[in-house]
Amino acid sequence: MKKKENMKKAAKTKVAKKPTRKKKKNVPVYTKTSEYLTAEEVAYYKSILLDKMHEIIGDVNSIEDEALKKSRSDATGDLSSMPIHMADIGTDNYEQEFALNLIDSERKILREINEALQRIDEETYGICEVTGRGILKARLEARPWARYCMAYAKLVEKGAVIAGDPVPETIDLD
Repeated sequence: MKKKENMKKAAKTKVAKKPTRKKKKNVPVYTKTSEYLTAEEVAYYKSILLDKMHEIIGDVNSIEDEALKKSRSDATGDLSSMPIHMADIGTDNYEQEFALNLIDSERKILREINEALQRIDEETYGICEVTGRGILKARLEARPWARYCMAYAKLVEKGAVIAGDPVPETIDLD
């Protein structure tokens, strides 16, 4: 009998507390680009994005041309009819695979740039897609296709959230 009473008392005293979220500092939340960036700044970032896009397209085309040459003699300019050593074939395969991986990563950046240009058209450029905070201009200078503010990007990098998912109440962005 006493054991049941003690268990009831213990259950009453061990009330689980909800995790409390720290109060946010006064961080403005934006819905339109014009609330955060001027028209001149948007035009400036758009020109940077377009320049980077043209640069990457040129790079990808030249890398593709080199990586996808038909034969070893085309790729190296080798006019010799001597047999190819196995190590040379391995090196050629490695270089081709490396080039194709580089092309893949450049194409991902091109996709990000196209999405940033679309955000400019939709007037949501420069605003974090998850938190609604403005993306720092220094970040946009370094990575003009950025879609998340630094606080959220750090959480994604640490693995605390999956990119695009909302921030859990227990995590403080400040």
